[in-house]
Amino acid sequence: MEIAITYIIIGIYSLALLLIFFYSLAQLNLLVNYLGYRRRNKEAPKYNLLDAKEVPYVTIQLPIYNEEYVVERLLENIAKIEYPSNKLEIQVLDDSTDDSVIETERQIKALQETGLDIQHIRRTNRQGYKAGALKEGLTSAKGDFIAIFDADFLPDSDWLKKTVIYFKDEEIGVVQTRWGHINRDYSVLTRIQAFALDAHFTLEQVGRNAKGHFINFNGTAGIWRKTCIIDAGNWEGDTLTEDLDLSYRAQLKNWKFKYLEDVETPAELPVVISAARSQQFRWNKGGAENFRKSVVSVVTAKNISFKTKFHGVMHLLNSSMFLCVFLVALLSIPMLYIKNRNESLGWVFEVTSFFILSTVILFVCYWFTFKSIQGSSFSKFIDYVRLFFTFFSVALGFSLHNTLAVLEGHRGKRSEFVRTPKFNINNISDSWKGNKYLTKKLSPNMILEFGLMLYFLFGMYSAIPLNDFGLFPFHFMLFLGFGYVFFNSLTAKV
Repeated sequence: MEIAITYIIIGIYSLALLLIFFYSLAQLNLLVNYLGYRRRNKEAPKYNLLDAKEVPYVTIQLPIYNEEYVVERLLENIAKIEYPSNKLEIQVLDDSTDDSVIETERQIKALQETGLDIQHIRRTNRQGYKAGALKEGLTSAKGDFIAIFDADFLPDSDWLKKTVIYFKDEEIGVVQTRWGHINRDYSVLTRIQAFALDAHFTLEQVGRNAKGHFINFNGTAGIWRKTCIIDAGNWEGDTLTEDLDLSYRAQLKNWKFKYLEDVETPAELPVVISAARSQQFRWNKGGAENFRKSVVSVVTAKNISFKTKFHGVMHLLNSSMFLCVFLVALLSIPMLYIKNRNESLGWVFEVTSFFILSTVILFVCYWFTFKSIQGSSFSKFIDYVRLFFTFFSVALGFSLHNTLAVLEGHRGKRSEFVRTPKFNINNISDSWKGNKYLTKKLSPNMILEFGLMLYFLFGMYSAIPLNDFGLFPFHFMLFLGFGYVFFNSLTAKV
């Protein structure tokens, strides 16, 4: 019985490491694509916005839900968009259930008096959540192109002039821009979120788009061709990441996506760990839901190459890597004892130790994405090393939370779309205290996260009597990561 359990542990541990290694190889391939990419924007056909006949009609959709702290900032910013007034419409898709509706309505009326074509669209229910609101707005949208901004995004005034021009190519269904971060340096939490998002918006989006692989509209800071939305089946609310869902359905119908790395759209990052938790849960569960929904269509599609299928599957499995990471972490301590009690299995550990390459590969990949935005001086590299290992530790600390989200997604368990609270945090002096949208409940996962912190403290201790310190750095990062998540979740309630 003990031998059987030993081999089961080794099997699961090795399989999880293998999947992580495949993921890192996919990232390495994206890095090669990224480094070899030469911007072709100047070669692409573009609308001449100086010619009134070529200026397309655009609808800007602003889906909001209880955004008391940021809605004024949002509307003031959107009103500054530079575009011919006779070709621009703004829809405020307001599903709010609190008193913010009154202030939003007042501001919209004031903007209407300036001549701005802005409409306040309310629904009697939240059916389909954000997807439902976007779909309903689409029925009355006058624009041929639909730009979408979440409540915490602040596009530059010339944003439309930089993006809509590329739709002259009739095969393009979406133009997506890179997210910026107005509060990147607010805290450790915001810095590591910015770090991870920067990697996605440089390495992954550019690396995939450069070779024609599937990318995703990121839910905001992008613009759709209206006929593309309709042709792909319109917005659907059966997953928590409706943006990823529609993106894959559109690309399976041969619509092209264009990603603009050079066009940055600033936004606010969550500054409280409970807000980051809800966002992470939605993104990771939604990723797993979309794997269930789309993977067969991707694998069996006859109009895309094998390499595009491979990257598509790995993309849909992105969030599932947290399950693999959590399994490797959880089983690493039993593996430490198995290694020291079964000399005949030494070869297994020599093979699995090879997968330290996964970390090295990710370290290299993320460095290139970091320096593309932050710079490449020696001091920046030192900053990068600190930030990478901080990010790695905290990501490990989120692995339980995100694994539970992934498992719910793969099981098909439905749940409510929980919005991420916005704070109107622009600099270090701003405070999030008193935000009425923050949840007051302690996550039950916190008890498990505290237990895991102690578990990996035991893993660190185990290295001493076993005189085996090979996994000590890994267990130390896990201890720090789960400790960070637990204590920050605890103190965020006070």
